[in-house]
Amino acid sequence: MYTDRNRSRSGRRPVARGRYQPRRPLPRPAEPAEPTADVPPRPAPDLRRRRWKTVRRVLYVLSGLSISVPAVAFVITYFAVDVPSPDTVAQSQGQAVTYLYADGTEMGKDVPTGGNRQILDPAQIPDVVKKAVIATEDASFETNSGFDVSGILRAAYNQVTGGSGGGSTISQQYIKNASGDDAPTLTRKWVELAKSFKMNQTYEKADIITAYLNIIYFGRGAYGIQAAAQAYFGKDAAQLNYSEAALLAGLVQQPGRSENATVARDRWNTALDRMQRNGYLTPTDRKAAKFPTPIPLVESRQGNTVNPFVKKQVKAELAAAGISEEKYYSGGFQVFTTIDAKAQDAAEKAIAQGMAGQTDDRILDALVAVDPKSGGVLAYYGGEPVVKGPNGEDQAGRDWADEPHNPGSSMKPFDLTAFLKGGRGLNAVFDGRSPRSFPDVPLPVRNAGTSSSCSEQCTVAEAMQRSTNTVFYDMVLNVTKPSGVAEAAQEAGIRTKDNGGRSELFTGDNNISIGGGQTAVTPADMAAAYATFASGGIQHSRHFVQKVTNSQGETAHEADARATDAFADNNRDRSRQIAGNVTAALAPVIPFSRLSCPAGHECAGKTGTQQHTPGDDEPASAANANSQTWMVGYTPSVSAAVWVGSDGDKALRGPTGAPLTPSVVAAPVWQRFMQLYLAGKPAERFDRVQAITSPQDDQLQFQQQQLQQQQQQQQQDDRFTIGRGGDNGDNGDRQQQQQDRVRGNDRRDGRGPGRGNGNDTGQADFGP
Repeated sequence: MYTDRNRSRSGRRPVARGRYQPRRPLPRPAEPAEPTADVPPRPAPDLRRRRWKTVRRVLYVLSGLSISVPAVAFVITYFAVDVPSPDTVAQSQGQAVTYLYADGTEMGKDVPTGGNRQILDPAQIPDVVKKAVIATEDASFETNSGFDVSGILRAAYNQVTGGSGGGSTISQQYIKNASGDDAPTLTRKWVELAKSFKMNQTYEKADIITAYLNIIYFGRGAYGIQAAAQAYFGKDAAQLNYSEAALLAGLVQQPGRSENATVARDRWNTALDRMQRNGYLTPTDRKAAKFPTPIPLVESRQGNTVNPFVKKQVKAELAAAGISEEKYYSGGFQVFTTIDAKAQDAAEKAIAQGMAGQTDDRILDALVAVDPKSGGVLAYYGGEPVVKGPNGEDQAGRDWADEPHNPGSSMKPFDLTAFLKGGRGLNAVFDGRSPRSFPDVPLPVRNAGTSSSCSEQCTVAEAMQRSTNTVFYDMVLNVTKPSGVAEAAQEAGIRTKDNGGRSELFTGDNNISIGGGQTAVTPADMAAAYATFASGGIQHSRHFVQKVTNSQGETAHEADARATDAFADNNRDRSRQIAGNVTAALAPVIPFSRLSCPAGHECAGKTGTQQHTPGDDEPASAANANSQTWMVGYTPSVSAAVWVGSDGDKALRGPTGAPLTPSVVAAPVWQRFMQLYLAGKPAERFDRVQAITSPQDDQLQFQQQQLQQQQQQQQQDDRFTIGRGGDNGDNGDRQQQQQDRVRGNDRRDGRGPGRGNGNDTGQADFGP
């Protein structure tokens, strides 16, 4: 023990005696090391290496999670889902589709031919059928576990690069068809993979391919291989040979195009090639294979079935909206069409009355009516749905309302539309004499007789009334150009092959001006295009379907109600003015063609004729015959196109042996249809619009009026001279000439003489 007084003066506590405690030496300051030539300096720690090590560890963790989390999710999905049996799927497939008129009354039912199909067991399906489908649809079927990794990667690559081809296995296709869900979502694909994997763990491969063949759609309304064998070849599936099996296997990818001979043959070849590649077919058998022609597809209107031509148009419209043919018979759908029962009945009655008494059995017909206010098809007649084949057998008829034909002079309103869009008007004048020669045009252009010809100073309005070929040929050649006419026609509603239609507007020469050459338009397109004039320049897309509801009453599809200003973008007044001027030009054509509008309704329209080109074995008189005739016209509430012609270029004649003209069938059918359909409906008239004029046309019009006044004054002077003692015989001759001109006017509907040479170079004679 010690006290403070024991401290030394230095303040340090004294060390106890007898105990040695060495003092810690004070640290010596570090001396700088002298570098030597042999030992390099010690480097600083590598921070980048330590950072990469951290990143690498994070990636390891994420990689583990990316594998483990989906694996766990897949296992959960695997146990949560069930694989539907073919019997369960069959109950939802092959359901009839109910068609309704626009007023909601039933039109009929579309019952699939394979609706009462038989579910086969593995032993009832021959190996050749199974092998054909496996080779065509899923070459790795025997070894994959329900999905093919290489196929999935290939499909992903094709999707990124814009290629074609999917990666679905037969198991996946079965699941997709069984569920009816083919939405392009990751969730759907994930569940599909889990179900297909579970299916392969639960069933034998023989059962899987059998289940697939029992539910897959082959076209012609046939679900399952047994229904398909009956629909295409009239035999049981057990009797199919390898060539027939290859055709059915090929059609699995494109069942909606089964009636397209080119597509069917291409798919048949693809299936055979893949069968040989997979060792299911010998090269000798492949070489010897012959295409198995399916039995004719005959659809009748007997009973409560739907008009096949209407059905064809509806199915095409629904397919474009996402309701494919595979889905079509599996949703219990109700199709609310735009077809008006009264209009359809009027169309069929008018056609029947018009064709009564016709002796030329080569004459064909079609009638389409469109609502200008919506674009909905009110009536659709494409001809007889069942016709006799060359050997007297029944076969499906062609839809002539959807076949393109030379429109003749019914194309001239689009010439006028293009002319009006350029700022010119109905008072513009052209040389309407006939014949006329044009630079670089090998043959002269002629009018269809004296009633169609006009003066040297012929206004566009009079040229339209008379259907003066030389005026419109000149107009297009020197003012609008063929491309301007094609543009106006498409704006009005004509669908060409470039935008999903069947019509062709050829601009490589000037034939489009008078509707000849390679220009051809369907009656459905013509009715829709004239409907745009009737609606005051507002274009509505032609359609057959108002809406579609499924078995739960939910709306599965609804028509697009959008409308566009046809002839002037975002300028409704200008488009309306152009359409109104076209109507003003077409209205006088009706009485000029000796037609009449329905009581209380204003109407406008245009006839059209395509002249027959005689062959080497035909007499010269065949040049006066016609192969196509038209009447297209409208009121504010309905636009109707009537086509009466031949399949190709044939010299058609009426009951008396005279050439077929619009006045024989097409025009009377149009007039009768309009009378029947509009009977009892409220009176209607067109909107009045301001005339389109230009200073150039006004000056020419003024000069023409002066010339007419001079001619009238000269005629008065001549009459005064005759009255003062001229030769009364000369006066009688003048009176006879005037009477002859009046009688000539009575023949202006195209029945008069004076038709010129017919050809496909644009110089053909087309009647009004």
